[in-house]
Amino acid sequence: MRHWASVYLAEWLLASPGRRRYAAVDCAGRHVLTGGISATLSRHAAVGWSCTMSTSVTALPVVHHPSYSKPQLPTGHRFPMGVFQKVHDLLIQDKVIRASQVQVPCDIASDEQLHMVHTEDFVSRFSSGTLSEMEMRRIGFGEVTRHADLIERTKAEVAGTLLTAELALQHGLACNTAGGTHHAFPSFGSGFCILNDLAVAAEVLLHRKAVDRILVLDLDVHQGDGTAVCLQDSPKVFTLSMHAANNFPARKQKSTLDVALPDGMEDDDYLRAVAEVVPGVLQDFRPDLVLYDAGVDPHHDDRLGRLNLTDSGLMRREMQVLDTVMAAGIPIAGNIGGGYHTDLTVLAQRHMLLHRAASQMFVDYKL
Repeated sequence: MRHWASVYLAEWLLASPGRRRYAAVDCAGRHVLTGGISATLSRHAAVGWSCTMSTSVTALPVVHHPSYSKPQLPTGHRFPMGVFQKVHDLLIQDKVIRASQVQVPCDIASDEQLHMVHTEDFVSRFSSGTLSEMEMRRIGFGEVTRHADLIERTKAEVAGTLLTAELALQHGLACNTAGGTHHAFPSFGSGFCILNDLAVAAEVLLHRKAVDRILVLDLDVHQGDGTAVCLQDSPKVFTLSMHAANNFPARKQKSTLDVALPDGMEDDDYLRAVAEVVPGVLQDFRPDLVLYDAGVDPHHDDRLGRLNLTDSGLMRREMQVLDTVMAAGIPIAGNIGGGYHTDLTVLAQRHMLLHRAASQMFVDYKL
């Protein structure tokens, strides 16, 4: 295998020598950062949290909002709107989590929060259902974009991602049943994404001074182009996108670090690429929080993917990412990202690999 990830990481290190403290990128590097999860969490103890957060959590916190799957799309639409509720229901049905672990945002995202990333004009026109036909076509939801259910759902997802991040800061690890709208730009939506939940969560937490530095780790098969643009002027946020080189979007943007992978990459090579990049970024940038977009569309059976991962490969990825980040003493908030399959149960089970891995890690790390 050509070491694709090493080439991109080396380019970033050379481009920013003033910020470089470590050059090693092997897996052992994940143990270099000192202090551990408990030491990291103690630095956030004084931060005020959302009203739904429990102060005594004994199992993985999972965020869900009943609006996540509320909008009704036309029959046959490729976006799997129903999968978010399916993930929630199967997590409880399969005893991956208990209902008591689920936390719901108190409110949807406010205009004040959204304006930290998005233009006031775009937020206003989206909220009032007055986006143009061209803007709605670029988003991909058609006339449903103007419906109150979709407007509420979109803002609830931003609130859910923010709550997941808050819970991760308090407890070390938390997961969402949605999230990862990485194709949303400051003044327009794209690719089924309207408001960029990852960017808004990052900017809100930085504004509150809850954290000093954030890593957005995007392993969805599509480049996080909107996130890259939304956060391009935020030196306290590192955007890392590892994606299929030949997939949507055709016009790529510039993340802090982009790792473009060849079509057909399989489990072992993919996991090696992740291992070559993530530890080095953690060592150099030293984030206080990782916002993780765990898209499952690198799967070989995904309708919109071009990679060749298996269920086993995705599970190994989740275990590897969570263990690498948590061993470095850094809280991590998992969002499910993209995934496309006509069978929502199959797709939900694929997304749930994140929650299964996180539940195990929550126990292993005694959080």
